[in-house]
Order: sequence, then structure tokens, then C-alpha cells
Amino acid sequence: MSTALDDVVSTAKRAVTTFHERSNNGLDFSEESLSIVEEMLAEASDYVGEMPQSQVSGLVQLLGCYILEVARATYGGEYAWIDDTRGPVLVVGEPETHIAISTWDKVRGRLSGDTADNIPFFYQGFAEMARKRPPGQRTLFV
Repeated sequence: MSTALDDVVSTAKRAVTTFHERSNNGLDFSEESLSIVEEMLAEASDYVGEMPQSQVSGLVQLLGCYILEVARATYGGEYAWIDDTRGPVLVVGEPETHIAISTWDKVRGRLSGDTADNIPFFYQGFAEMARKRPPGQRTLFV
């Protein structure tokens, strides 16, 4: 396993364990479970101003990696690392097409209270393109 893959997988599994009780065992790496992620981020956004930055970063990483693993479980793909603040990216369809999703910025936005950063809606755009995989397409969902 690559380092990016190892990191994302272990962090996503840690999200399942961390939020086991809150999600009522709902974090099962299904696309449907992303509505639970959305609910948790909406709830946490009410308290983000009171959280230390390390806790905010931890939530972004946990839930961002969880979303990526939902995508990889459904569409396959390979991980790459953008940088320390933007995190990992999942690339699907290589070499015929390049459909990629990066989640940390979107999770950070939703956690800050921006309802336009709705996780299921964001993911749906990626999922539609990942299903179609138009040849020659190069798209990054951020």
C-alpha cells in the first residue's frame, strides 16, 4: 500500500470508530452514510468557534478521509497527496480519464457553517462524473 492510501484508510477507519456512537453505527462506507457526515458537520459548526484549531483540523481530516474512502469503495481509484493543508485526492479513471475529488476544503467549509458546502450534494457531482468517466475528461472536485 502507498503511504497516501495507508494514511487515508487508517484515518477513515478512525472516523468510524470515533463517531461510532454518534452515528449509531451508520458510518459504513456507503454513499448513503454521507448524510450522517453532513448532520455531524452541521452540528459541529455551532461549536467550531469554541474548538481549538487542532480539534478542527482533526475533524477535517477524519471526515474528509472518510468521504474519500466512500468514493474509493464505490468507484475505485488511486490516492495522491496535494499538500499538508489540502490533503489527499482520489483520482478515478486513469489513464482514459481523470476524475478527482479532494475533500478537506469542503469539510472545512461545512464545518465553518457554510451550508453551500453540503457534503452529499458535493459528492453527488463527483459520483455522476465518476460513473460516466467520459474519455479525455480532466475534472477535480474541490
